[in-house]
Amino acid sequence: MGNHARQMVAMSEDPGRRSAPRRRDRAVDDDAWVRDFLGRAPIGFLGTVVDGQPYVTPNLFVFDAANGRIYLHTAARGGTRNALETEGDVCFTAAEMGRLLPADEALEFSVEYASVMVFGRGGLVSDVVESEAGLQALLNKYFPDHRPGRDYRPITSGELRRTSVFRIEISEWSAKAKSVGDFAGAFTYGLPADWWRSRLPAPRNESPE
Repeated sequence: MGNHARQMVAMSEDPGRRSAPRRRDRAVDDDAWVRDFLGRAPIGFLGTVVDGQPYVTPNLFVFDAANGRIYLHTAARGGTRNALETEGDVCFTAAEMGRLLPADEALEFSVEYASVMVFGRGGLVSDVVESEAGLQALLNKYFPDHRPGRDYRPITSGELRRTSVFRIEISEWSAKAKSVGDFAGAFTYGLPADWWRSRLPAPRNESPE
């Protein structure tokens, strides 16, 4: 792990930082877990402010663990380009939902989850070499079985001109997660309520002595 990653972890563990989770019992201070999560999360949400208006967009992204950066891209024109034309403070969040956890009291209903929140400086990548590398990293993440020059034409200068590539230099991060293991009645959102029960072994019928 590089010095940059160590610094980010130290920041996230300081409860006085803006990125520190309120629920310390849910906080994840394992930087390897954070890096793995950012490496595999399929989508993230970029938060910026444009002319005083909060602006949040969903984005495909790729995490550059070696340099503590996140790369994402959009079209050459649009809201994200307007927000990041000039480098500024940003927030970026990735999350995933696990099983829903029913209860016999309304306040006790819950859900399994995992999330990472990142703070840093975001801006447009102007260097052509870095821009192409960022785009290629995105392709490698989402299409790992496809190779440039073998399965598709490599990125061209014309395609780079039609694309905006952005870089987030991470200064802080924090993570939180909840997982409960076996839980009676737990189920996955969008599936029948008894789906999870059908995945569990049938209870044994024991004869009375």
